[in-house]
Amino acid sequence: MRKFLLFISLIFISFSSKTQSLYFPPTTGSTWDTISPTTLGWCDDRIDSLYQYLESANSKAFIILKDGKIVLEKYFGTFTKDSVWYWASAGKTITSLMTGIAQQENFLSINDTTSNYLGQGWTDCIQAKENKITIKNQLTMTSGLDDGVIDNHCTIDTCLKYKADAGTRWAYHNGPYTLLDDVISSATGQTLNSYINQKLKIPTGMNGLFIQPSFDNVFWSTPRSMARFGLLILNKGKWNTTPILTDSNYFNQMVNTSQALNKSYGYLWWLNGKSSLMVPNSQMVFPTMICPSAPNDMIAAIGKNGQLINVVPSQKLVFIRMGNAVDGNDVSFLLNDTIWQKMNRLVCNSNSTNVIKQEKNIVIYPNPAKEIMTIQYENQYFDVELFDIVGNKKRSKTSCYSSDCIQTKDFKNGIYFLRIISDKKVISYQKIIISH
Repeated sequence: MRKFLLFISLIFISFSSKTQSLYFPPTTGSTWDTISPTTLGWCDDRIDSLYQYLESANSKAFIILKDGKIVLEKYFGTFTKDSVWYWASAGKTITSLMTGIAQQENFLSINDTTSNYLGQGWTDCIQAKENKITIKNQLTMTSGLDDGVIDNHCTIDTCLKYKADAGTRWAYHNGPYTLLDDVISSATGQTLNSYINQKLKIPTGMNGLFIQPSFDNVFWSTPRSMARFGLLILNKGKWNTTPILTDSNYFNQMVNTSQALNKSYGYLWWLNGKSSLMVPNSQMVFPTMICPSAPNDMIAAIGKNGQLINVVPSQKLVFIRMGNAVDGNDVSFLLNDTIWQKMNRLVCNSNSTNVIKQEKNIVIYPNPAKEIMTIQYENQYFDVELFDIVGNKKRSKTSCYSSDCIQTKDFKNGIYFLRIISDKKVISYQKIIISH
């Protein structure tokens, strides 16, 4: 257990959550308890470096919560904690939560046919094919409707064309997702914003609303409201002692693999730590996880131009980022991973007994590794040990000299730890990513 905690502290910024209970800010006012970054062993210059990167990446707001308390909170330019910004596709996760609440109140079942709520002819499919599409297919991006139409955000029936039977094809298709809002409204007899206000905003203190300038229905809020939503998900759908989503089966389905096609997708949530991934605008299956630099149990709401909510249950951690485009992609995996790389370096070497100073003349490449990894320590003898995320030794070599290799082709994709020993001393400890 000590070895496991050591490894976690090295790679995940010394977040020792253990059994500490979560803090929840009041639902009114601006009071929010904080934790000093120095109590976590973070160096000011490294925090400044993270902020500099975020500013260069067109960020507007960045918040880290640990155990529900604010560790870091930074706004850029003229943006403030009271400014509002759009969530883009990160707002899909609100729709997912509201669908679960509607189901627990017996307004709908996710196994219902969508036509029960939108009426026959909501697509351009023949009736037999349209009737195969369920609410669950909308939640999991498996409607079978063609995402290759001119505008896959379009919700008009003539845009919603048959491509495959529902449940047999995964595609990141905004049109069928957006119509979930109409399903909820039809089932509950309320507008989506009214239902959110009653069931989510009032009990959690969130602000914001969905605005529909075109086909897309986009949620806007302050950054702290985004952080409140992440904290609600961290606590499995309960705000402090107030139940919001009480259906634990639905919650577990929402934040775990929802279908066999894209292992990294739940009910409109992205899931880290899976062996494969599908991405928007592609039918390729990539043998990697969404965010190799983040903890495996992270779940994420990810929107265009880098709107991010990351929730890490094992670390009782939430972070959010709002801002403008960096890469312009529908889902900003690269930005999210880069922020994690910066966060993983926040711990201050000089104040942490768990971080080992590394010899400058050690070279390890490539990282990420595929088939083989090379370690060079010129004109020196050394031993090498490779561990998995929970501290199990997976491979070792002794009496290496100057340069040696470790085969990695038979390892699963994921995060590992490489330890190099020379003259009975640990001289290097590094995070290694294996991605075939």
